[in-house]
Amino acid sequence: MQGRIGYIGWRLFQILPTTFTIVLLAFVLMKLAPGDVIDVVAGESGGATPEYMAEMRELYGLNIPIWQQFVHYIVSLAHFDLGYSFRENMPVSDLILSRLPATITLSLTAILFALVVGVLLGIIAARYRGSLLDGLISVFSTIGFATPLFWIGLLLIVLFSINLRWFPVSGITTVGADYANQAYYLLDVSRHLILPALSLSLFFLSMYVRITRSSMLEAYGQDFVRTARAKGLSEWRVIFGHILRNAALPIVTITGLEIGGLLSGSVVVETVFGWPGIGRLAYDAVFSRDLNLLLGIFLISSFLVVLMNLVVDLLYVALDPRIGRRRP
Repeated sequence: MQGRIGYIGWRLFQILPTTFTIVLLAFVLMKLAPGDVIDVVAGESGGATPEYMAEMRELYGLNIPIWQQFVHYIVSLAHFDLGYSFRENMPVSDLILSRLPATITLSLTAILFALVVGVLLGIIAARYRGSLLDGLISVFSTIGFATPLFWIGLLLIVLFSINLRWFPVSGITTVGADYANQAYYLLDVSRHLILPALSLSLFFLSMYVRITRSSMLEAYGQDFVRTARAKGLSEWRVIFGHILRNAALPIVTITGLEIGGLLSGSVVVETVFGWPGIGRLAYDAVFSRDLNLLLGIFLISSFLVVLMNLVVDLLYVALDPRIGRRRP
């Protein structure tokens, strides 16, 4: 028990320096990129005098050395202040919170669909190894793994939105819709959610299929499987009661990495489908050189990755108690 608590404490201790290093690298790289928000505003306004641009940089603190800007940013973070978006004219925290529910809805729907369907297909492929069904599932996973997300999204839009007219093209709700009650609103959001969630989930679904099949086949040759079969258990009971539990560690690892990295995929999908989430917000922040907003989004996504790695480690300890007894 003490070893497990020490292991968890060590992993919690690593969160702060890891997040600080990520923020430092992101800040420096973004500052090294050419241009800033003042250049973008001046370009959109048709031009501005050098004196006016210098005054604006002084007003927003963009004329001081980079290390001083970073110190000011860290001090603001210590007070739970992500800064101000000069482009959107509102606090970064409020802007992110307004877009966060849409991204969470899209990401959780995609990951749950990919997890359930991918694991089931992986189990079926391993159970009927070498059969035609196994071959078809393998071909499907290979295509899903190799196809770009934006191409899948465009294909789904052309097929199901333009040709068949089953689902909306973009957005999260129907513009100008008058909802009689909450049920109609949820139904409308669900219709808008199906295509982007399906597009985002196909890549991760393919990964689940490959990982589950490989882990299941590796567990099939273990002694405990032969023992379970010798006891007279049915094949499916052996699979779900014994093999799948022992093959769960790679699946847990992939789930943690996917949840942490969903933002990178959601940037593409949210842009293609016009989904008003954090991914679309990050895309707009890059082109508008909105450094504070981009850093805030990067900080949230980085913290999510670090947090999910911690959750995966805790699940490892629950699935295999021997991990918690090892020294950090």
